[in-house]
Amino acid sequence: MTYPTAADLIAAALPDRMDGRKPFILGICGAQGSGKSTVAMVLAERMHARGLRCAVLSLDDFYLDGARRQRLAETVHPLLRTRGVPGTHDVALWARTIEALGREDTVMLPRFDKKRDEPGDPEGFAGPADIVIFEGWCVGARPEPESALAEPVNALEHERDADGTWRRYVNDQLGGPYASLFRWIDFLVTLKAPGFDVVTGWRIEQERKAGGPMADAEVRGFVEHYRRLTEHLLRHGDTWADLTIRLDSKRRAIG
Repeated sequence: MTYPTAADLIAAALPDRMDGRKPFILGICGAQGSGKSTVAMVLAERMHARGLRCAVLSLDDFYLDGARRQRLAETVHPLLRTRGVPGTHDVALWARTIEALGREDTVMLPRFDKKRDEPGDPEGFAGPADIVIFEGWCVGARPEPESALAEPVNALEHERDADGTWRRYVNDQLGGPYASLFRWIDFLVTLKAPGFDVVTGWRIEQERKAGGPMADAEVRGFVEHYRRLTEHLLRHGDTWADLTIRLDSKRRAIG
C-alpha cells in the first residue's frame, strides 16, 4: 500500500490563501528523528513553487550558547547545561527574528552548529516572508499539570532531579515565555511517533548519518532528557494540533 507523505498531507490541509498577518507561521512538532527537517524542506520547495517567499526555522537554531547554559546550570539546575528542553532556547531572539521576517529587509536567520554545541553562522533571507515553517521537537507543547511532575519518569530524573527542580523549571518555561512564542503559530502540525522507544532508535540513526560525536550509548542517555515532554506530547499533542499525522516505525505517514 502506498501512503501519501507527511508533506503531501500538510500541503493539502493548508489554506489556499494565507492572507492576514504576515508572515503566516506553520508549526511542525515531532519527536527527535521523526523527519521534521525533511518535511520542512519539501514543503518549502512547494511554497516557492506557488510563488511564496518561505523561510524555514528550527527551534534547535535558537539554542543558547554554552556560556549561557552554563550559567543556568550554576544558578538553576545542572541539567540545564544540556541543550534541548524549554529554558535552553533564546525565545527573545526567536520573537525578533519573526518580527524581522515581516519586513522588507534582509534577515539573518540563526543556525546552530550541533557538532560544536554552539551557535553557527547565520543565513541571510530576503524578506518579507509570506510563510515561515517553524519546526521543532516541542513546538506547540503545553505544560503538564503540577500533579504530573511529582514522580520521576526515568532514572535521569530519579538520580539527578530528585526534588523536581529541573522538571518544574522546564514546565514553567512552557507555561510562560514558550506559550507566548507558540501563540504566533497559525497552523500546527504534529508528527506522531509510535512510541518513545522508536524515537531513541531514530535519534541514534540520525547521529550516525550526521557523523555526530556521540556513541549510541551517549545518544540513549541524551534523549532521556527529552523523555518526559516527548511522552506528554505523544499522549496529548494531537489535541493541540490543527493536523496530526501518525507515523509508523519507518517514519511513513499512516493517517
